[in-house]
Parts: sequence; C-alpha cells; structure tokens
Amino acid sequence: MEMRLWSIHPKYLDTKGLGALWREALLAQAVLLNRTKGWKNHPQLERFKRHINPVSAIGFYLSRIHDEASFRRYNYDSSKIQRPVQEMDPIEITDGQLNYEMFILMERLERRAPEKYTELQKLRGAWNHPEPHPKFNVIEGEVASWETSHWEQMRNRI
Repeated sequence: MEMRLWSIHPKYLDTKGLGALWREALLAQAVLLNRTKGWKNHPQLERFKRHINPVSAIGFYLSRIHDEASFRRYNYDSSKIQRPVQEMDPIEITDGQLNYEMFILMERLERRAPEKYTELQKLRGAWNHPEPHPKFNVIEGEVASWETSHWEQMRNRI
C-alpha cells in the first residue's frame, strides 16, 4: 500500500480514508523526526522536507486532520502531534495536483464508500475545484512530478 498525504481538504475523505491519513501523517512525522528507518525517501514527503520547519509543517498538517476528526466526533489522540501549531507558512500545491487527487479519491470512494461518493458527486464544485488542506496554497500547474502511484496512467484523463 502506498503512503498518501492528501493535498485535498480532509473533509472530502470517508471515515476509512481519514483514519488512514491520520496514521500516514503520523508516520511522516516520525520520518521527519528521524524516528523510523522506513519511508525516508518517500516522494510525498519532499514538500514537507523543503519547508523551513518540516516538523512544525507536519504538525500543522496533523492538527487540521485532528480538527476534522473532532468535527466528526472521532477520538484521535492529539498528544501524538509533536509540534501542533495553529499557523504556518503554506506549501504551494498545483491545481492539477488537487484535481488529480480528487480523481483518485472519487475512484476509491466509488468502491469502498458509495454514500460518500454520492455526496461528493452532488457537490460539483468539490469535484471540479476541490478545496485544499489548509496547509497548502493553490497555484496553477500540472500534477506534481513526485506523483508515482498506479493512478499515474489516469493523469491524462483529468
């Protein structure tokens, strides 16, 4: 299974997807803190590694996931966030990447969470112009060069 640190807002994720994002972002935090041997060169970590303060950047990212989980009344342990900051300089992400990720999510939701898929289908703005995770600032551009998943062949369909 691949690591996916979504650039889209966590509100679009189903229960399973939000839980997976929480776990994978905690793993990313461990990597950035040099507390694990695996995933050190994962391409999705590059955008955090390039930030002036990578650990605080992932802390902000995790804090917003925790906010979404709390909004849904899930009990995620916020004490696992090493540097939970409330404000942070954003990381740039392209609109092409956001659209690509929304396409990936919709493919997954159609199979595993049809009710969430239907909900997002009704929100045409979400599908056509997804809101980013609060850590990211959207700029015009293509799908990120670090995107290497099996969904890559779908890149031209977006």
